[in-house]
Amino acid sequence: MQRQIAHLDLDSFFVSVERLRNKAYIGKPLIIGGGSNRGVISSCSYEARKYGLRSAMPIKQAKLLCPDSVGIYISPDMDAYSKCSKEVTEIIENKSPLYEKSSIDEHYIDLTGMDKFYNCLKWVQELRQTIIKESGLPISFGLSVNKTVSKIATDQSKPNGELYVPQENVIPFLSPLAVGKIPMVGPKTDEQLKQLGITTIQGLRQVPIELLQKVFGKSGISLWEKAHGIDTSCVEPYSERKSISSEMTFIKDTIDIKMLDEVIAGMVEEVCFQLRKEGKVAGCVAIKLRYSNFDTHTIQQKISLTAFDHQIVSIAKQLFKKLYEKRMLIRLIGVKLTELCQGNQQINLFDNTTNQISLYQTLDKIKKRFGDNSVMHCPGLLLHQKENPKKPTVKTLFS
Repeated sequence: MQRQIAHLDLDSFFVSVERLRNKAYIGKPLIIGGGSNRGVISSCSYEARKYGLRSAMPIKQAKLLCPDSVGIYISPDMDAYSKCSKEVTEIIENKSPLYEKSSIDEHYIDLTGMDKFYNCLKWVQELRQTIIKESGLPISFGLSVNKTVSKIATDQSKPNGELYVPQENVIPFLSPLAVGKIPMVGPKTDEQLKQLGITTIQGLRQVPIELLQKVFGKSGISLWEKAHGIDTSCVEPYSERKSISSEMTFIKDTIDIKMLDEVIAGMVEEVCFQLRKEGKVAGCVAIKLRYSNFDTHTIQQKISLTAFDHQIVSIAKQLFKKLYEKRMLIRLIGVKLTELCQGNQQINLFDNTTNQISLYQTLDKIKKRFGDNSVMHCPGLLLHQKENPKKPTVKTLFS
């Protein structure tokens, strides 16, 4: 049976939400990410992109290209964006047989088999119009035989458009496009391909899979498959995760405050990486203590939405100091992040330097490629050693 996968993407989502709230922003160069010259752009309007602005660009650099006298710079409101995202998700959930929420503004829908009863293209078109009417937000979609092609089709249909690519048109559709259009191809891979003389998907398709595997490893196989319009990944059923947590039960009850502080820091690093990996930010942090007599106590505090270790760890340690009053031996300690919502860790961290943001991105890439414990801060190493005393010490450390 031929698969039918739809990809829906809300156009310039943060910008669209802000324009929905303030009509004065319509038609203007709007940049989400104001508040500090040390921050980065999380989203910008098409009018702002004409000045060379893009997501993740430092605000300081953006203002050189599009000064305050021309562009409108505002701070992000993740609560508003999360609320609008949930409204759209509810519409899709109520109408779709199987859907996956891949980010705060993107969804995949598996319509395979539906064409026996109803035209799939017409169904997605009607769904899109329902979303636009009920949410007031512009949205584009691509419909094709797998997730990769449908996502590329969505990108080609923007802004506020739709594109259907049936099986017989997949190769002709992909061939003339730049290799950077393939979802997995970032700037570094794009540059490597250009050095090999490969600039289009057609050119990539002509390269032997053995050569791509030699240059890019396992990713080379995936590159070859996607260039041929092959993607067997499934649409994963969506469920909203409510919290991310980490706990440690000590082999021997302890009262070592310095060690407990380091364990907390290691746990924060662990849960924050998981948070960023899932594309989420947290709005509340909680600490849990269990004493040697099994009395269990928790304390929590609301925080500004974030996914960065260094912002959460100080709050977690303060909560521990408030909670730990009995001066009794501790059996268990835990860290829990709640009030999660979809969002990139760069969204509202404008008090951080771009170097800090780059460091987190680099560490996350290493962990995703070589494993969660491949690189960590010193407190994280302590936590790792306590949980895995027989495993070899991790060599790469950041203090």
